[in-house]
This record gives sequence, structure tokens and C-alpha cells, in this order.
Amino acid sequence: MTFAGLINALKITGGQLKEQRVLFLGAGSAAIGLADLIVAGMGEQGVTPEAARQQIRMFDTQGLVVAGRPSLAAHKRPYAHTLPPSRPFDHLDPASECPQIVAAIEDFKPTALIGVSGNALGPGVGRLFSREVVETMSRHSERPIIFALSNPIEHHECLPKQAYAWSGGKAIYAGGVQFPPVHLDGQTFLPSQANNLYIFPAVGLAIHATNATRVTDQMFIEAAHSVADQVTPEQLKLGMLFPPQSNILEVEIRTAVRVAKLVFDAGLARVDRPADMEAFIRRHLYKPEYQTFG
Repeated sequence: MTFAGLINALKITGGQLKEQRVLFLGAGSAAIGLADLIVAGMGEQGVTPEAARQQIRMFDTQGLVVAGRPSLAAHKRPYAHTLPPSRPFDHLDPASECPQIVAAIEDFKPTALIGVSGNALGPGVGRLFSREVVETMSRHSERPIIFALSNPIEHHECLPKQAYAWSGGKAIYAGGVQFPPVHLDGQTFLPSQANNLYIFPAVGLAIHATNATRVTDQMFIEAAHSVADQVTPEQLKLGMLFPPQSNILEVEIRTAVRVAKLVFDAGLARVDRPADMEAFIRRHLYKPEYQTFG
């Protein structure tokens, strides 16, 4: 879902994925999985994995993930760069303006800032996408991409009204929960929720229907493109990065159709290719219909 959000954010900014620099707050499974998908997406645009990883940096509880740190977990090593270490987040003052993140932004000048820390930084830690963090992002990027995805809301790195206000309405925002519209200086923004309900059921349906031999990164990339393509230009102008959830079943079906086509094109299906892919997918939907026995 975050990858789909990036696709649509770039429709707004006019950039390409291969040009982006991404800074993560959090270096757990969510951050690594997303970073790997971004690397795969950049690979489709001709960037080598080694070069793509240089465009991604991460923070964990010990600060910036850097090469040479003792006992660095294996899954973090591909994203550990030769950089000076930063101050750990342990016992950080909740009122702090997060100088570690600000310094990293000043040095790296990321185009996207993604918070997936959850509650890993521990109790007592405030919203780490502070006003100074957002203002610094806005100074280095005309339309900063700011995804605060940790949930529940108590763990959100910043709220949408903060991101929009502190960036002067320039931020392209997504959160981990659903928020109401934000009204600012005569404008209305519709912050989006990066919710996996758009992706996992659709990919699972396509895999089940095609009896795929294996699951690839390309399936998730195709699913992300499908979800992103279902957002209209008018919705993008309001800040929406994902389709309305009110039509979620049809969104899932369209996405499953595209993933299934990719499965067949890649030779990974173990069933015959249907003449009508949409009808094929719809036949595999679960229908909660119950018979009445009198």
C-alpha cells in the first residue's frame, strides 16, 4: 500500500521512483519489506540494487543505521551505509525537536519520509515528525512526501493537520488510520489511509485463482500500480492517494485481475488461461449466501 501511495505521490510531484531518496523512521520488518519493494521497483527503471539501496536510509532505536555498528541485525545490513552514527532515541525528551532526524534530512535531503516505527521506540517518545522535521522536509522538497504509518493513533509520527499546516499545504500525506478531511486556509485535504485491505486480499485471490507456483515481488508491484491507477486526477488534487474504501470490493477485483494476468504472462499459473480474466476472478469470490431450510 505504501508503494501504491508513492506511485500516486509521484504523479503529483512529477518525479520518477528511481530519482527518489527515502528516509525511514523504523527499521523493522515493515521498513525492510517496503525498502526491498522500492529497490525492486527502481530495478524496473534500470537502477541496480546496490545503487537503489544507496537512496534509502533508516533509523532504529539506536539512531541512524550505519555500517560498522556492533551487533547490527542481518536484515538491516543492506541498508547500513558508511555514515557517522547519530544519537540513539532512548530516553528522548518527548518535547524534543528530534535533532537526529533533522540532521539526517539536512544531509540526505530525502524526497520521502516514512514512519513505520510502531511502538518500537518505547513509551514516552513524542511524535517524531515534529514541526522542525516537517519544515526541514519542506525546505528541501517542493512537495514533500510524508507518510506517518504507525498505529494506533498514539504512535503516529505526526497527524495530517500538522503535516499540512507545518508544510504550508505542500505535504503529500498518508497515515496508518483513517482521518477526517483537513481544512486549511480555504483548502480541503483528504488524507489517505495506507491500509493493506486494498492489497493482500486481491493478491491472495489472484494466487488462489491461478494456483500460482510462487509469489514474486512483481505481483505486489503490479497490485500497487493497479490500486494507484484507480485514483482519479480529481481525487489526487484533494490529496487522496488511494481509492475510496466505499467501493473496496470492485477495487479488489480490478487489482486481482491485473495480478492474475501477470501470473499467466510469467508462466506461473497451474490452470488454463481463461478467455475472460474478470469473469474468471469473479467466479472465485466468496459469496456469503446462506440457504434457508424450512
